[in-house]
Amino acid sequence: MSHAPMRRAVAVLAAAGMATGGLLLAAPASAAPVNTDFTAACWGKFKSLLDTTDKTIAAGVTVDAPATVITGDTFTYRLQPKAVTLPGKGENLRNRASVSRLKFDYEIPEGAQFVSATVVPGTAVNLGGTAPTVERVAEDGTPNAEGPVLRLSGGNQTVGNGPSSNDGAEGGIVVIISGDTTFRLPAIEVKAVAGPVGSVVEPKIRTAGNAGNYKADENFYTSLIREKDPLAGVSYWSATRCSPRDSGGAALNAGAGALATIKVVTRPDTVTTTTLAAPATAANGASVDLTATVSPSTAGGSVQFKDGGVNLGAPVPLTAGTATLPQVFDTDGAHSITAVYLGSPGVAGSTSEARTVTVSTVVRDTTTVLTTPSHAKTGVAVSLAATVDPAPAGGTVQFFDGTTAIGAPVAVAGSVATLAHEFETAGTHKITAKFNGTKGFTASTADARSIEVSVPAPNETRTTTTLEAPATAAPGEAATLTATVAPGQAGGTVQFFDGTTAIGAPVPVTGGTATLTHSFTAVGAHGVTAVYSGAAGFLGSSSDASVVNVTAVETPGGGTGGAGSADGLFGSS
Repeated sequence: MSHAPMRRAVAVLAAAGMATGGLLLAAPASAAPVNTDFTAACWGKFKSLLDTTDKTIAAGVTVDAPATVITGDTFTYRLQPKAVTLPGKGENLRNRASVSRLKFDYEIPEGAQFVSATVVPGTAVNLGGTAPTVERVAEDGTPNAEGPVLRLSGGNQTVGNGPSSNDGAEGGIVVIISGDTTFRLPAIEVKAVAGPVGSVVEPKIRTAGNAGNYKADENFYTSLIREKDPLAGVSYWSATRCSPRDSGGAALNAGAGALATIKVVTRPDTVTTTTLAAPATAANGASVDLTATVSPSTAGGSVQFKDGGVNLGAPVPLTAGTATLPQVFDTDGAHSITAVYLGSPGVAGSTSEARTVTVSTVVRDTTTVLTTPSHAKTGVAVSLAATVDPAPAGGTVQFFDGTTAIGAPVAVAGSVATLAHEFETAGTHKITAKFNGTKGFTASTADARSIEVSVPAPNETRTTTTLEAPATAAPGEAATLTATVAPGQAGGTVQFFDGTTAIGAPVPVTGGTATLTHSFTAVGAHGVTAVYSGAAGFLGSSSDASVVNVTAVETPGGGTGGAGSADGLFGSS
């Protein structure tokens, strides 16, 4: 008897147990995660209704494991079913109430001596009932220290193949379903001792013996779902049993094969030691050096730095026995740092002792200094520049005319934010600039500066200045800066600025343009502007700032607040 909604329930539950992933804990030579995608056939039955279902689903398993291990060495790997979301609605308008008695079986591979398997704390999501356990069991599911199966379950409470089996009552690991519910079984950490040279260790899901048959209690994944009739209040129980095959009548497929291949190799001739030098403390967002020293210094290869179990960037090649990684930490707290020498032909890998780097966010006081011309003409763009000290890693500056914001906040490039602004009214304008603060840097406001704005004379022609500059440049690389002055017949000169610092000498305007070739030597973001000096009958003007990114390194410091004057920097107006 077939029941379509039931088939959907079986598919969802089977998917929960047929995707595994993990994290390599320790190995002399690492390999990329290996994924095996396969089809799984699942058989389910509603106990009280006698409905059965046959369903095939797309499944997959991932295992992270070392590519090679040294004979006699202890190594570890992790396996973890992926998260799954179960819909809250079940069959015939029933509500799903729970899924329980979850079981996920792995075979203990040959080629290595099993030592232990443990549940990794903190890796499960939304599980209740009995705490997840992993234990070694015999073919019949009873605990056995010599058994061929590793069972992830809740105290070995299953729908079958065990001493505490039941297909009509909750037990073991329980997931309470309330609407669409996501859960995840925990990772297990497997520890083993590598066997003789030439051995091959191949982790697999359980398919040996009766586990390779269709709809068997020994199948690698089984579970029990409970649905409740909202009107009658009656519970209905459905057990599912899944195995890797393309259909119920087909043979086992690739899912029954090796998930990864771990080769056992001879111990390298040269034994190494790795030591790590790291600061005890670091500022959040600041670069610090992590330096690994490998002995003997003639060892080649590279070093992988790690924060806990997470790789910090790519492996760093050794030079004369040392490898250094500039590292920026972006989370506060204690970081356990290690350096893993990955070895090379004939040389064994090694791992340093962990060093704790305590990272904290250092908040620095800033000073903002405003630089403006003392005079301006209505309708003529002049440059307003705010310099923030110490140079922050980002942030914006808001310029104000009295209490009225001038345009939008301007990004700080290097340590300077520059705005080209046209005053619409004559008179005295009190200008201020407020640095809005950013991570690790306080806000600050510059002292106000007065600009006397007057109306241009009838014989004075307004001009506009635009700037073209590259978005990026390498240190020492020649970059072309081009200013275009309109109207084009205006003479005079253009002074280019990096923040508030003049770049070279003023450049004559020829045919409406002035061009300067400049090599940036300082790293960081550079806010470049062009200030037209004006000429007989033509008013001066300033361009908007263009940011040239040379590098992204900023050097923080400390300060308070103030103001400055730079009429000469902004040309006549």
